[in-house]
Amino acid sequence: MASLGAILTAIVTPFDSDQRVDGDAFVALMHHLAANGSDGFVVAGTTGEAATLTDEEHLGLIELAVRERPAGASIIAGVGSNDTRHAVALTARACELGADALLSVNPYYNRPNRRGIIAHYREVVRAADRPILLYNIPQRTGSDMPNDLLAELAQLDHVEGVKQANNDNLAPVDGLDVYAGNDEILARVLDMGGAGGILTGSHFVGADMQRMVSEPDQRAAIDASLQDLFGALAVGPAAMTIKAGLGLLGHPVGIPRLPLVEASDDEVEVVRGALVRHGLLETAQA
Repeated sequence: MASLGAILTAIVTPFDSDQRVDGDAFVALMHHLAANGSDGFVVAGTTGEAATLTDEEHLGLIELAVRERPAGASIIAGVGSNDTRHAVALTARACELGADALLSVNPYYNRPNRRGIIAHYREVVRAADRPILLYNIPQRTGSDMPNDLLAELAQLDHVEGVKQANNDNLAPVDGLDVYAGNDEILARVLDMGGAGGILTGSHFVGADMQRMVSEPDQRAAIDASLQDLFGALAVGPAAMTIKAGLGLLGHPVGIPRLPLVEASDDEVEVVRGALVRHGLLETAQA
């Protein structure tokens, strides 16, 4: 698989005051992040609030990202669904729109068994003509894909990587590039020879996370220094806390769509404190 980069940001979807997708703010944020450590972007993923986007909005964001991408940045399109036909349709259209790769979560809510998961992905790969990254996040799907199943899925055409968000499964997988699906395990993934991470903290400390890639001797120290920020951002759902932090820094990303809600005053203060400690926000701005 051609390199997608190591620090891939699961970028938020900005909304305006009427809760419409704000394309100008999205493009501006994408370019800001590319200038501050991000090699590429997962568009319309969990943190991008794909669950509350219409298909028109979802595919429009992918098209916009491809068209306005920063030079050299990769675009990975979120195309997962718990309806196989829907996942196939999103996959085919994202390929037509020019995404570099696809992020495909196993079906959630339905909780298919192993045979159902394999059958689902057999249909998805038929619609693809570029790399697919599996997405294992059992806390959201209700169904873990163990490493032997991931290795079996790696035998399918185009399945070339996995975003691993089950920290207990963290290990090399035969036939797949492994990406950290949680910020706090990026160092572990890099240490075991993984490809990098699909991350949210990179909205704020992408340059530091990039140093974890380029300065392996300093990796453990950098990782330790960032854990408090990762913890602060986990005070609520990522789309909520990331948007709160970006708002504090002056990026017009708006607030999440329901059922996610705007961060509370207490939650904002947790995020603010972490940004101040990391020198990203002046105390006087608080």
